[in-house]
Amino acid sequence: MNPYGKAALIAGCLTVALSHVGSLRAASTSKPAAPLTAEQLAEGWIALFDGETLFGWEPVHKADWRVENGEIHATAGEESWLMTTAEFADFELYLEYKAPADTNSGVFFRTAVPPTNPRSDCYEVNIAPQPHPFPTGSLVERQQADIVVADREAWHSISITARGPAVAIAHDGEVTVEHTDNSGPHRGRIGLQFREGPIAFRNVRLRPLKTQPLFNGRDLTGWNTDRADESRFEVTPGGELRVLDGRGQLESEGSYGDFALQLECFVDGDVLNSGVFYRCIPRDFMMGYESQIHNGVVDGDPAHPVDCGTGGIFLRQDARRVVARDREWFTKTIVATGPHTAVWVNGYQVSDWTDTRPPDENPRRGLRTEPGTIAIQGHDPTTDIRFRKLRIAEYPSLAEGD
Repeated sequence: MNPYGKAALIAGCLTVALSHVGSLRAASTSKPAAPLTAEQLAEGWIALFDGETLFGWEPVHKADWRVENGEIHATAGEESWLMTTAEFADFELYLEYKAPADTNSGVFFRTAVPPTNPRSDCYEVNIAPQPHPFPTGSLVERQQADIVVADREAWHSISITARGPAVAIAHDGEVTVEHTDNSGPHRGRIGLQFREGPIAFRNVRLRPLKTQPLFNGRDLTGWNTDRADESRFEVTPGGELRVLDGRGQLESEGSYGDFALQLECFVDGDVLNSGVFYRCIPRDFMMGYESQIHNGVVDGDPAHPVDCGTGGIFLRQDARRVVARDREWFTKTIVATGPHTAVWVNGYQVSDWTDTRPPDENPRRGLRTEPGTIAIQGHDPTTDIRFRKLRIAEYPSLAEGD
């Protein structure tokens, strides 16, 4: 929140939020929103498919993409791709698919919209019968796989590891491709293809790779407290970053443009307020985009957040669901590329926003794509929030990926 409007709303929002503390606790017992285990969350995985909706995806060309029984299906239409709205650079991707023996489909990655040439402009892992020049498990136009899929009517898994120029593919746990190509794209979207024959996907998840620590767990090296103001930022004996009181901010020394940022957060109180700012104007005060931290809900309903909700983009898009709980560690992943931001909380995507405003140096006023600092907010005198495992992977520029 900006330093003016947010301060003005503190009293009112805090009053409303506190009036729903009982409802908030009731809402926190609802079923988990993301199909990920605690171990997967600790390892940094996020769910690209929530099992219920196509939030975070968009179709390219016309096919009957839909969700049935926790699965993504397409059976009719022209050649089409269902594509993530977020971009990814280095990652591990896991998914499961089911397709009849004559289906020709694929999984695209590091691709623009729409995909063009798998030889140079994107990567495609094929799902195709054995007579095809690049049968299932192959990297199309780059490297052929040599496996036999025994039961084409069963569910099978595909794992993709993309790390710089190196790409590895596994099918049902068996490595089918290990390929290195310095001329290939280094970032882009994930795309599920419908081409010939019905196709179904499920359990689509991703883990960003090559993240680097932003916080060393010992001291505030790499951060400045020039605008700590009324906040206190300290390192606990357990190696956590603790934020107390406010208003104030802790600002990174480094600047970041397009990136994947991951962290864990613990709100030590009821419906407290904080935020993670990004692409901030260096050495200014909270002049960046803000990914909100606020676990309050209205009338006990997680689909109606108080004050934007954890993972929402403050003043721009509310979280579609509050999935974090106060007094429990939760994970947050922020992926910012160009004008687009997506945020996952506990592995569940809660926001998907594109800044369509005219360019401006100050993201409070308009679109800022140039690099800026990361800032952690001390919101008000009630602030008592801890952070750990802050890590970031800065994406290569689009020019580097060309």
